[in-house]
Amino acid sequence: MAYIDYYQVLGVDKTASQDDIKKAFRKLARKYHPDLNPNDATAKDKFQAINEANEVLSDPEKRKKYDEYGEHWKHADEFEAQKRARQQAGGFGGAGFGGAGGFGTDGNGTYWYSSDGQEFSGSSAEGFSDFFEQMFGHRTRGGGGTNTGFRGQDFHADLNLSLRDAARTHKQVLAVNGKNVRITIPAGVADGQVIRLKGYGGEGINGGPAGDLYITFVITDDSVFKRLGDDLYVDLDIDLYTALLGGEKLVDTLEGQVKLKVKPETQNGTKVRLKGKGFPVYKKEGQYGDLIVTYSVKLPVNLTEQQKEMFRKIQSMN
Repeated sequence: MAYIDYYQVLGVDKTASQDDIKKAFRKLARKYHPDLNPNDATAKDKFQAINEANEVLSDPEKRKKYDEYGEHWKHADEFEAQKRARQQAGGFGGAGFGGAGGFGTDGNGTYWYSSDGQEFSGSSAEGFSDFFEQMFGHRTRGGGGTNTGFRGQDFHADLNLSLRDAARTHKQVLAVNGKNVRITIPAGVADGQVIRLKGYGGEGINGGPAGDLYITFVITDDSVFKRLGDDLYVDLDIDLYTALLGGEKLVDTLEGQVKLKVKPETQNGTKVRLKGKGFPVYKKEGQYGDLIVTYSVKLPVNLTEQQKEMFRKIQSMN
């Protein structure tokens, strides 16, 4: 099971209070609720991750297990039971994993754990070894001893992207722990989205598997567009005369400007939707959100007396 940093998912510190966790959850839940993002598949995944993180961190007992055992927190009770059983049998010795004991074999393929000179053998020791393997790595048998492999450390990194870079599939090279990692970023990634690169974390110990690399995308605000899900929003200024009489205006899209027809008597704040001119849908080639244009009617300034008189005449006609 891959490690998921629930604190990072909710954007809080590990020292966060229950009230902090509750506030962070409510804020993110409102932002990514599927009903508010019907066309955004990534929002649904994010919402599920937020719920999962809140379920664990909002429960003091679950949070305690998670802080101690990480991704294996669901097996905490089982592990503690194994530990107590061996303590009662007098062989675990309370040494935990940092004690003086270690794993070995009797030469016939039977594994044992010793913390104070005592040994366990048979199915009991085998069961503990199986559990240890499940929790922390894997083991291999050989010759007259054992080689317990430990999984490497997971790495976490933030990758900053502009909105326009996030809208195109491209390659980037990341420097992670002294190594260059070349990755392909699919068009449509969302702010806060996390991807996992299996095996790009820390090296395993004693032949254990490497950890994973988790990359969180941080997408900076754009000066022109605002993104909500797969849709883009843009404001377009039009003068009073175009609003009243109609006309044409150029509007920005991610692929350049397009000509937009303005209907006569367009009101300030009117919105028009341009189908397929929004953000690319993540991992769905050829699919795009929409571009929503909001008209902002600009009133004329520095009018001459003649112009003012014309408006007065129009006013008197109503």
